[in-house]
Amino acid sequence: MTEYERSRTMPALPEHVFDQAGNVDQMGQWLPGGLHVHAQELPAVTVHEDGAADDKAAVLRARKDQMRLEWGTREGGGYTGWLQVAGLDGGPTEVTAHLSFFAEENDPGEQAVNEALDRSLERLEQQVRLRVDGAAG
Repeated sequence: MTEYERSRTMPALPEHVFDQAGNVDQMGQWLPGGLHVHAQELPAVTVHEDGAADDKAAVLRARKDQMRLEWGTREGGGYTGWLQVAGLDGGPTEVTAHLSFFAEENDPGEQAVNEALDRSLERLEQQVRLRVDGAAG
């Protein structure tokens, strides 16, 4: 098993960050480019990757009381992941994304995964800023 983890600090309340991250209809705005999540009957979701022939069956659980999202493939056990949102003493929010790959053939490699995680966290921050700035204005 190979694991990857990246974190980013965001200037917003943890609740705002978690609400944005956990909105299934808007996940495509912050997930790695080309990934689209479609809710079925939660926790069941399908994930479509642009250019892929088949959608992947997956699960997605939002644990609001823990400010945590958890996901993974349903068939074949290819990978799992989680996103944890944590407030930092009344200041900014730290968001950590973690991926675990169970088989080498499912692991795209350290550089690709770290770049995807960094881009996703950056895009999530942009979405949070749009939401917070829009609500303030």
